[in-house]
Amino acid sequence: MSCAKKTTGLSRAKIEELKSKIEKIPRLLLIQEPTPFHRLAALSARFPGTDIWMKRDDLTGLAFGGNKSRKLEYIISDALKKGADTIVTWGSLQSNWCLQTAAAARRAGLRSVLILFRAPDQPVEADGNLFLDLLVGAETRFVEAQPGKVVSLEKALSYLEAAAEEIRSRGGSPYLAPVGGSMPSGSMTLPLGAIAYVRALIEAVEQAKRGNLDIGAIIHATGSGGTQAGLVVGAKALGLDLKVLGVSVSEDRASFAPLVLDICRRTEDALGIEPRVGPEDVVVLDEYLGAGYGFVDGAVAAALAGIFREEAVVLDPVYTAKAMVGLDDRARRGLLPHGRAVVFFHTGGTPALFPCRRRILELAPDAALSEPRSTSGT
Repeated sequence: MSCAKKTTGLSRAKIEELKSKIEKIPRLLLIQEPTPFHRLAALSARFPGTDIWMKRDDLTGLAFGGNKSRKLEYIISDALKKGADTIVTWGSLQSNWCLQTAAAARRAGLRSVLILFRAPDQPVEADGNLFLDLLVGAETRFVEAQPGKVVSLEKALSYLEAAAEEIRSRGGSPYLAPVGGSMPSGSMTLPLGAIAYVRALIEAVEQAKRGNLDIGAIIHATGSGGTQAGLVVGAKALGLDLKVLGVSVSEDRASFAPLVLDICRRTEDALGIEPRVGPEDVVVLDEYLGAGYGFVDGAVAAALAGIFREEAVVLDPVYTAKAMVGLDDRARRGLLPHGRAVVFFHTGGTPALFPCRRRILELAPDAALSEPRSTSGT
């Protein structure tokens, strides 16, 4: 017989026990918490029997918000503890992670160097997240990469190490932060991003309990694995009867699920958590990848327009819109829990909308620009 618990039946003692493990890891307060947690009434009405809620981690409060802010509370604290004066990290040209890192570094009085990978035909324009990177004073370097694919950790680290050597040569002290704050590498020896999302899982569960709400599933976009690993470890540690569904934005299930499981294991080791997560607990949905990482297709554009019109919530084209495509599809097919809450974690990234605006307007239903009309008098 399963001993898994509903959210509503979870004891305060169990929550406090897990919190005490997390509180041993130092963090620098950067975000406004708890982030809002509210029902998506119009979306729920489209799928009778399905009760859909949203956890608004796009409203964390640092530089347009996003899930990376939670992770950076631990990562910036670690960098300060290690005596760093410059954070070096990497991501795509429109990386929300890089923007959040640059903003968090600035808040803590640190410099930042961003290694930004772009497709050969992708213009380097001061727009979206890149505009904000420049505005916050980050040092940016651009490297070409294969379109639709995430750069390998090995390739990225080679560029980070070169930048770090330059910083050291002029007397600086660099901290190399892995993309998304997920897999320990560079200067980060613990899975700090995942630890932050164990904490986020507790926050969401406490909000649900206050509303007498039983969570049956959490669905979110998964890119570097830390957010998903933290949510999975947190749910397992609390003994909750819920599924965490990660909608992949870049990698296929076969290659990505083992990475998430590895981060889960490292998180459990770091926090001293039992019972252990198993492969069956790591659910990666790769059927919504489309043409690959960062590509906007009709499904993404429709999800962006639909949720904005129905719920007045703005998603982003790289992560959360793909996750919403997944939620919509699974709801249509009856694959989400009935009679229990489904929680969509909005992980942020909205500045990336603006460089994609023309493509989105071309593809989104009823979103074409009207022809300009003359306002001159007769």
